[in-house]
Amino acid sequence: MTALPDARLDQLLARHAEIEHALSGSPDADTYVRLSREFADLSPLVASVKALRAAQRERAGAQALIEDPATDPEMAELAREEARELDARLDELTHAVRLALLPKDAMDARGVILEVRAGTGGDEAALFAGDLFRMYERFAGLNGWSVEVLSMTEGTAGGFKEIVAALHGNGAYAKLKFESGVHRVQRVPETEGSGRIHTSAATVAVLPEVEDVDIDINEADLRIDVFRASGAGGQHVNKTESAVRITHLPTGVVVAVQDERSQHKNKARAMALLRAKLYDAEREKRDSARASERKVQVGSGDRSERIRTYNFPQGRVTDHRIGLTLHKLPEILAGDALGELVDTLTTEYQAALLAEAENAGWGER
Repeated sequence: MTALPDARLDQLLARHAEIEHALSGSPDADTYVRLSREFADLSPLVASVKALRAAQRERAGAQALIEDPATDPEMAELAREEARELDARLDELTHAVRLALLPKDAMDARGVILEVRAGTGGDEAALFAGDLFRMYERFAGLNGWSVEVLSMTEGTAGGFKEIVAALHGNGAYAKLKFESGVHRVQRVPETEGSGRIHTSAATVAVLPEVEDVDIDINEADLRIDVFRASGAGGQHVNKTESAVRITHLPTGVVVAVQDERSQHKNKARAMALLRAKLYDAEREKRDSARASERKVQVGSGDRSERIRTYNFPQGRVTDHRIGLTLHKLPEILAGDALGELVDTLTTEYQAALLAEAENAGWGER
């Protein structure tokens, strides 16, 4: 394990103090927003560094007492006990600083556009897609996020052929970004009377909510069509062209959103979905360009990758990327134990990033 880059830590501490001074000087609104974000980004690292250096000073003081021949035996023993406690604290604080030095994903604090689509397996795949969506919906509730369904196509036997929703809440993307991929289920279908175990699948895509400033979309590149919404809604659905379809001509990306009443609201939702898809496509290009250099499997985000199996007969859920199996299938699908999977994936991802940073000599934050 390489030593912490003390010179760079000093630079970051100095920059934090510089920003704090600038913010106290009544800067203009744009500068204030920009500096406030940088200050907030640096503050956790600065707090960890200050705590680490305070503990290092305490540890040096305890060692001095231990090594001083004038220290009486009882005091020396107390100093040795304190040194052992400080060593454990120093390990924790050093790890916290290393994590704070890792490159930050600018989208981690954002909400999420969640897409769940039935894959292979017919009606059973649609039912499973419904189970997955409800799992994320409940997990959102446990985390205090709101859920806004943007579009859905129901399965003939229940569940969803496709459902797209926005999960609004601070840090939703950081929690759910490793959920993208193919989720597989093994169970006796509700529609099957013979008791045979079937395997079917659903695909999950997790995109960060994107603001106008994050990606530039030329209105001239858009074709906007309106049409009658389908599904439940009575006479209004049949008579009013409230549904909106937007096609981004340069890329061919198409999004469609329908609501019972408001065409304006549907257009705003469709634009939010389009921004998320275009931003994700650009990010995927950048990530694929680096793929040969990086060995971090958890964060690959490959939509075609089978990431998890939900085995009902054995009551287990296995995440294939990290080889983790939990015999908590009902609790996970209820959303209650999904956090255990999410936290483990995040820890594994951070460990891989730490190893990269160590090998690269930490580089730049």
